[in-house]
Parts: sequence; structure tokens; C-alpha cells
Amino acid sequence: MKQFLQTLFKDKSGNYSLRELAVAILLAALLVSWIAQQFFNKAVPEFMFFTIASLVAAGCFGYSLEKGVLPTGTGSSEAV
Repeated sequence: MKQFLQTLFKDKSGNYSLRELAVAILLAALLVSWIAQQFFNKAVPEFMFFTIASLVAAGCFGYSLEKGVLPTGTGSSEAV
């Protein structure tokens, strides 16, 4: 489980990234708000739900645009 969480917060280059951490926190907030609304009848304002979902989507889109870098031991630093 520890290894899974460590790789969850790394970017394509293998470095820890604040964007991945923010997306994970927002995804957890989205899941908690959905559970609260479905099972506990706690109303979450619709604009908050869609705002959090949009931020998660923006983080995932930024990740898809990011270019990975080859490891330094290969002798080349070209983008993958």
C-alpha cells in the first residue's frame, strides 16, 4: 500500500509533484461529497461538486500533456 501511494504522487519523470497531490486530495473530496450526498442526505452545493470535478479534470489533462524524461543513466535527456 505504501508503494502504491508513493507512485500515486509521482509524475512521469518519477519526481514527486504537487499537482498529483492536489488531484488526489480533490479526488478524495469529490468522493467524500458524493458519499455524503448519496448515503447521508447531506446536500453539497452543485457548484462546489462541479468545481472540484473540473479541478480534477484539469489536473489529469495537465498530466496527459506532460512529457516524461528518460532516466539519467541512459545518456540521453530527450523527452519520451
